[in-house]
Formats: sequence, C-alpha cells, structure tokens
Amino acid sequence: MYNPEILICIPARYASTRLPAKPLQKIAGIEMIKRVADIAAYVCKQNPLCNYVVATDDERILDFCRQHDIPAIMTAENCKSGTERCWNAVLQLEKCPEFIINLQGDNPLCPPWFLEQLIQAWQKDKNAQVFTPYVHLSWEEYDIFKEAKKSTPFSGTTVLIDYQEYALAFSKMIIPAIRKEEKLRKELEKSPVRRHIGLYAYTYNALKSYFELSPSPYEEPEGLEQMRFLHHQIPVKMVEVDYRGRKSMSGVDSPEDIIRAEAIIAEYWEFDNF
Repeated sequence: MYNPEILICIPARYASTRLPAKPLQKIAGIEMIKRVADIAAYVCKQNPLCNYVVATDDERILDFCRQHDIPAIMTAENCKSGTERCWNAVLQLEKCPEFIINLQGDNPLCPPWFLEQLIQAWQKDKNAQVFTPYVHLSWEEYDIFKEAKKSTPFSGTTVLIDYQEYALAFSKMIIPAIRKEEKLRKELEKSPVRRHIGLYAYTYNALKSYFELSPSPYEEPEGLEQMRFLHHQIPVKMVEVDYRGRKSMSGVDSPEDIIRAEAIIAEYWEFDNF
C-alpha cells in the first residue's frame, strides 16, 4: 500500500516561565526533547515515508539535536503556539508533507501507538481534515475526572462526537451533562463522557487554512484552538485510543511534573518497543 508523505513535527520552545530550558531538562536521565524525538523516530521506522523534525526557536536546542543526530530546524521566535511553529517549519521544507502530526516537545510520555492510530485513521478516512485522539471514560474514570475539575476546572477537555466519530463540540466543561445519572450508571457500561487528548494531526490544507480562517467566537473563551475548525465546518475526526494499562500524563510544565513523569517511568518502565 502506498503511504503518502507524513511529517511528525515536534515544536520545542526554550523559554518557559515554570520550567526554564524545558526541552533540555532530563527525565530519568534522558533529555525531554530526546525522549520525544525517540517516540517520533520509532513511529517513522514503522512507516516508510514518515519523517520527523524538531522545530525550535533556540540555538541551544538546535545544537543538542545535531549532537544526537536528531533532525531539527530553526523557526521564528515570535510563533504564538506549537501549531504556528509547526506551520513555520513546514513552510521551510522543499516538499510539503501531505499529513502533519503536531507532537509537542513537552510530551515525553505520549504512547507511540497514538501517533500510529492517527496515521491509520488518515489512511482510511479521506473526508476528514484534522485527526485527534480521545479516551472514552469508564464510570470510575469519569468520577476521578469530575473530582479533579473541582480544583482545576480548566484542566482537561471533553468532546461530543457523531455516529461517524467526527467532533461535534469541545469544551473545558464536562459534556454531555448527565441527567438521571444513577439510572444511566446501571444501563451503560461506560460513562457518556469522552476526554480529548491534545495531540493533533492535519492534512496540509487544513493546517494552512487554520492561519487563513477567522477565529471561532468560542475559541478564546474556551481556550481551544480546534474550535476554529468546527466553526468553519472542517471535519475533525476523533480517534479512540487507550493507554494499554499505563498511567497517563499530558505535558511536562514544572519540576513537579518531572517528578511525576519519572515516577510513571519507574513504575511502568520505558515503552516496550524502544
């Protein structure tokens, strides 16, 4: 089967208020950016026309990547987001990739099979333009998620999907609202809540259009850039994933997060495929 060209782009910004020099911080003895690059390298080995690149704004990260044979490219300092940094990197390439995965440089525990499932979804669905994963929460996971919302209400995003698994809406609130919860707990094996995982993949045209389209009126209030795609009726395919028994963690943004990440690695060790 022919695989069109795929690029895993890893935006890595040096400055961080809570964790200075974040990409070069070590987690269990290995620099964060190298851990993320290793994930991308593994996925590319499974996909012949897949490449990866670190997109950075700092010579120190660029030098580190060169020393470790990690493909890297310098991007503009004024990029406002990882998405914009990815696009800036893509514009510098001689050949435009058909599919771009935005793997954040502070996500060293992202399971490689998440990326593989995004690629597989794109290969099967030629109508979708944006691809992003979600987890269907069990009732126990829903209870934990709901409790966490009490102390950090804007941490964690939920999504509604249609019968073809396209996104209908995203929110920092828990959606859907659950009426007659006790009744539904008896009837449904899982809760009706799906937690979005902030890993994005785009067709070239979708990523290009993001910077040409007007923002959604819900984009800033929710703090969710993907609302722009929904507002302009660009189909967003949701891909169901699971952590295969591993503890999950999003980005590493603080010294405390490094401790958490190291604890997960100590408990579950490295990914088996590496």
